[in-house]
Amino acid sequence: MQTDVLPSAGPSRDAYGRVIDYLRVSVTDRCNERCFYCMPDGYAGWSTAADRLRADEIVRAVAAAARLGVRKVRLTGGEPLVRSDLVEIAARIWAIPGIEALGVSTNGTLLATVAHRLVRAGVRSVNVSLDTLDPELYRRITGGKIAPVLEGLEAAHAAGFEIVKLNCVLLRGLNEEQILPLVDFGARHGFPVRFIELMPMAGGFDFARHHLPVAEAMRRVAARGALVPEPDARLGHGPARYYRLENSPARIGFIGALTVEHFCATCNKLRLTSDGKLRPCLGREGELDALPAIRNGGENELAEAFAEALRHKPAAHEFDRCPGEGRPMTALGG
Repeated sequence: MQTDVLPSAGPSRDAYGRVIDYLRVSVTDRCNERCFYCMPDGYAGWSTAADRLRADEIVRAVAAAARLGVRKVRLTGGEPLVRSDLVEIAARIWAIPGIEALGVSTNGTLLATVAHRLVRAGVRSVNVSLDTLDPELYRRITGGKIAPVLEGLEAAHAAGFEIVKLNCVLLRGLNEEQILPLVDFGARHGFPVRFIELMPMAGGFDFARHHLPVAEAMRRVAARGALVPEPDARLGHGPARYYRLENSPARIGFIGALTVEHFCATCNKLRLTSDGKLRPCLGREGELDALPAIRNGGENELAEAFAEALRHKPAAHEFDRCPGEGRPMTALGG
């Protein structure tokens, strides 16, 4: 399948005046780990493999989005590195006119084997999930081993990504005591650390029991030293608010989807799922089935699918009313 090279449009805006220039692409809902807050017990959405987007289709969809003003793309999963063709997909996306930033979000377990190839393919940033530095706690949360993740981070640093960030999901009763060790680890290695509030996206676990607001994490960090706001920090394209820890090289971001006021005011993204759905908002159930347009439609049909998703982008999420029983995070890519 060939990707037609057409002129790129200017920025697209939603009904609330927000510039939508960021597309998160879930290339698979498969994962080699089973974090309880991401993948519910018994989940096997990938069993209908024929409905998953092929490489040509992913590239075609991103090219259409670029013509409508998308400039930033992040490849997610599930775990994107379980796709053997991910490097090829990344290289083809980086070659699309208009794409200015390309990143990958990963659990890091397979990163050591492909880090250098991803950089050569055009990937400029990598976000690595790391909720703890304790091997036993890591196993409890993910079902996996931490050693390959640490090897992946080492390889990422050596490969020369422009930025390597750590993503830690805050889990009350599990990893509160890991907040400061992760800050110190990030500072030692030059990795900004982002602390992310748990979202009700998997079902099958006690969300209220494990939810820990970012304000509490900030208080724990501030006990070490003053948090100096960096409102102009450009360490990514998402909603993190960044701080510098006084008298430390640590850079720390906080993402508080459920507790930060006006969290959605600057939202700039759409999501494409691995089965061809366009999701305007992570925290609402509504999706548009773009698979027919991606797979068989012409340029006009594909452009209209993205335009329709843009028209349905809401002012704000509904996590406070979301039961967490719809699409799990592994199918949406965060």
